[in-house]
Formats: sequence, structure tokens, C-alpha cells
Amino acid sequence: MTIARRDLLSGMAMAVPALYASKAFGRPCSAQAQFGVQTYSFRDMLPTEGDMIDKMIVGCREIGVDMIELFEPTIEPPALSSSAPWAVKTGKITQASLYGRPPEGPKPEAELRNREDIRKWRMETPLAQFVEIGHRFRSAGITVQAFNFGLKDDCTDAEVDKGFMVAKALGTDLMTASTTLTMAKRTVPFAARHGIYLGLHGHSNLHDANQFATPESFDEGLAMSPWYRLNFDIGHFAAAGFDTLAFLEKHKSKIVSVHFKDRKKNLGPNEPFGQGDTPIADVLRYIRSNCLPIPMMLEYEYDGGSSVKALREMLQYCHEAWAQAPLHTL
Repeated sequence: MTIARRDLLSGMAMAVPALYASKAFGRPCSAQAQFGVQTYSFRDMLPTEGDMIDKMIVGCREIGVDMIELFEPTIEPPALSSSAPWAVKTGKITQASLYGRPPEGPKPEAELRNREDIRKWRMETPLAQFVEIGHRFRSAGITVQAFNFGLKDDCTDAEVDKGFMVAKALGTDLMTASTTLTMAKRTVPFAARHGIYLGLHGHSNLHDANQFATPESFDEGLAMSPWYRLNFDIGHFAAAGFDTLAFLEKHKSKIVSVHFKDRKKNLGPNEPFGQGDTPIADVLRYIRSNCLPIPMMLEYEYDGGSSVKALREMLQYCHEAWAQAPLHTL
């Protein structure tokens, strides 16, 4: 007897809603882990020669993944990222990446100039270009699970509107964003109008009440719109001192993806997997033993040299932890 996908999903533990049928969510539960890469991880490729889409496709193949969360700067002209606080310079990871947080205070003049160039690129680039990018990834066997858009407070309404259109053009119904509570509130009508989920991503800034960082801030964001979900970064969450597994248990039906990184507690730096304080193995075991179809995105942020090499090591660590978890039987 053939079991329909919706019937299979409705029988899952905790009766996870049918929203998992969306492209924003993972495939139905199976013993096969759903690992992908947040293409922010490939920022070391931006200053190198060659077409960035081609380089990311090759990188995914070398790592052994077929799913990405597409970081907007990795499809922009590389020059637009040259002054970004996370940009890799002379082969070294910056402090903004090492600690996984945007710098605070006034922005440098070069970054402000680049912001205007980014706005211009966003508004002038035809949607057909993003359709072609999505097609190139699909032709290579790689799914664009989400479009990670720079949804900042200085975005114009036209930029926000274009961001949602770009997500759709790429072939996904999920946008993820590191944003603020005020910007998330502004964005509510855009998500509803476009029929695109917004996965709220947080960092570990605990002294700015407008940031997504605490469990309460994520609860507030989710309450804003039925189109809002969570892009759960377990590294930032654990570094900020919160209970990662308890949050996962509470919000598992609202999590569209998990960012995997390992940070030290007490707002410490990113580290190679297994050397920080993030409960990576426990999260992997929880996802597998509860048969949750949640995509798991590797995000390389520690100072470890080549992104491809580091991501391959991260994936190996995850596969070993995944194999140790019992698979829930439906």
C-alpha cells in the first residue's frame, strides 16, 4: 500500500503540521540526514577568480551536500562585499566571523558606500538573473532551500519587496534573515502578500532588546505573523547561555532549518566542531530520534583555513553523531 506524504507526516510524533509539505521545510522523515551548507561559509571564495555559482557548486560536490541556504552576498558582485565586517581578508577570518556577531557602533564610510551600491544592485538586477541562478543549482542537483536576505532596518520597502520576489525566482518559498524586531514587524505584510515564509535568525547580542537573541524575542517574532518561522542557530543560542534542546523541543514545528556551528559558552568564539560548548551531537540525536524533517545547515565561522576542508570535517563530525542516534519508527 502506498502511503501519501501528507498521511505519513500527520502520523509523526507531536503531529507536526502540514506546513512541512512546503519547499521551505525538509523532506519526510527518514534515516537519511538532511545536511546542507549556508553559503556564507564560502565567503573565502568571493575574492578568488572564477564564477561564484560555479565555485559553490564545485564546493558542494566536494563536501558531499546537495542543499544550500543561499547567502545573498554570494550571488552579488564580489566587490560589494569587500568592506563587509565578515569579509575574509588575506585568508584570515575576521573578528565579526570568529565571534559570529555583527560589529556595533557607527559603520565605516566604505561600508556605507557599499550599502548604497548593494541597494542599487538589488533594485536594478532583473528577476530573470535569479531564475537562471536557481536553474543552475537545480541542474547541478543542488536545492536552494532558502534565500538568506539582508533584511536590515535601513531597507526600503522596495528592497524588501524585491527580496521576496528574488526568493521566489530562485525557486524557494523561504527567506531567512538576520533582522530586528522592528524590521520583522515592518515585514509582516510583505511575507503574507508574497506567500513566502520568513525564517528569523538570531545572534547573541543580549544588551539590545531589538535583536533576536533571547527565547522571548523569538516568541515575540513568531507571534507577529503566521508566515514567520525560525532559522535556529544553535551556536549563537548556546553561547548566549540558553537551553538549546528545550528551545528545540518547544518550537520544533516552527523551525525551518538549524544552523550548526560550535561556539564557546559565555559569548565565546566559534571553534572546530567538538571543541566548543554547543550541544551539536545532542541536537542531531534529538532530530533523528524524533524523526523531524528539519534541514541542518553547516555554517563555517571559525578560523580553520579552506571552507571546503572545514565543512568536510564538520559534516564528518555530524554524520558520526547522527549514526549514534536511534531512528524513531513510525
